[in-house]
Amino acid sequence: MTSTKRILVIEDDLIMRRLLQAVLQEAGFEVNAASDAAGTLNILQEQGLPHLVLLDLGLPGMDGFALSERIKRMGDVPIIIITGDTSEESKVRGIQDYAEDYITKPFNVKEVVARIQRVLARISDFSYAQGRIITVDSNLSVDFVNNRVLFGDQEVTLTPTETNLLHVLMRNQGQIVSAATLIARVWPNEEVYEETLRVHMHRLRRKLQQESSPQYIRTERGAGYSFLSPSNGELN
Repeated sequence: MTSTKRILVIEDDLIMRRLLQAVLQEAGFEVNAASDAAGTLNILQEQGLPHLVLLDLGLPGMDGFALSERIKRMGDVPIIIITGDTSEESKVRGIQDYAEDYITKPFNVKEVVARIQRVLARISDFSYAQGRIITVDSNLSVDFVNNRVLFGDQEVTLTPTETNLLHVLMRNQGQIVSAATLIARVWPNEEVYEETLRVHMHRLRRKLQQESSPQYIRTERGAGYSFLSPSNGELN
């Protein structure tokens, strides 16, 4: 399992895009880049979700906020906004609704790398960001980009909420994720209670439970939930 983190840079200015690519590659990241929403969605369809998105707001066609919304429907992908928009309204909206951080241009490249590393410090090395179809075991595969799980040739559709819950759990496979953390990640700006989380988790668990498959999501009573990892023998 590789420890290299994959970053998707979305920037319409060619010089800026190439600068960010070069700086991040030198820092040891695997970098893909797009200049607009269409290019971004094509990359996601081909390669799956990255570990982190570095996103400009002033994109042609679909703006950065709308694109953030599209990406967030695929999973709890960390987003750092990097933009020339210094307005307070934009900063508040970006941090409150979509992003882990908000960097304004002009910027110091070392600071950008440091901020990315800080966000990624909480992300495990799990290979959810190493391809579009994630093989969990011989029974189950997950396609976050298209909100679905696959049991052989059988496809089961997930809601965006279920996709996000599964994404957070798989990103922390083998670890207990508290109810409070799940609520904060999946419903960051809503007043959601544990009962709502339990309902969504019950529905997700049912979709993952086929006749011949093991139970992938475990309820850790009084602590939270965990996604069981085949790699460390938890499903045996």
